[in-house]
Amino acid sequence: MKKLRSAIDVDSFFDGLGNARQCALLLDYDGTLAPFHVQPEGAVPYPGVREALNRILAQGRTRIVIVTGRTLGDLIPLLALDRAVEVWGEHGGERAYPEGNRERATLSEVTLKALGRATLEAQELQALGARCERKASGIAIHWRNLPIKTAQTIRIRALALWGKYATINGLKLHDFDGGIELRARGHSKADAVKTILSEMDDDAIVAYLGDDQTDEDAFAALQGKGLSVLVRDTLRPTRADLWLTPPEELLQFMARWELARAKTA
Repeated sequence: MKKLRSAIDVDSFFDGLGNARQCALLLDYDGTLAPFHVQPEGAVPYPGVREALNRILAQGRTRIVIVTGRTLGDLIPLLALDRAVEVWGEHGGERAYPEGNRERATLSEVTLKALGRATLEAQELQALGARCERKASGIAIHWRNLPIKTAQTIRIRALALWGKYATINGLKLHDFDGGIELRARGHSKADAVKTILSEMDDDAIVAYLGDDQTDEDAFAALQGKGLSVLVRDTLRPTRADLWLTPPEELLQFMARWELARAKTA
């Protein structure tokens, strides 16, 4: 675990966590809790991660929230935790509560029609080798593991096809590691983080762990209000406060979280 901001005191953070009345552990999924997989349904958590989360859940003293670009239907079966947790899917476009009720953002008819047209246009990108993922609030094109030149061709063509939707119809283009997404405006991990923070006390202890460019939105929203942690094998430019590599340092972080919250028992 390496500090990326000199002002960050990790020991003080965990000391505060041990004494906090409220705390939340916010977690991205793909690339953070689970390694990337060519087949999305095969992306199960790193060994030991599910057990670590179950132990923190069993304490009953941490609000665990998964914030992901996946749909709820895709993600929840992969978690397979002992207890249900709060999950924000589609970058905040949908939300599942531990009690079972769900919410989904409502899109305008204009936005829905634009997404429909973009989905038809994505057939050209699929013919180039891309994988298309249609969601309720957006559409993503994936080129992970394709040859570099092929990926570049797909990205250039996606921008040409979808650029017209990025300035109208309530949509915006977002790059992520291994793809690009056309998504409804107002749906981002930053929006999810801001909502979660608004539901907690001002002195609550919060950490967000993520790996992707889309997690940078969440890091920015959490600045000055919590701890941002970049989880990936190699360092890249980031707003995060800490950098750790999975799965070893990820498991160490969660073990330290569990120990700190045990002090409040």
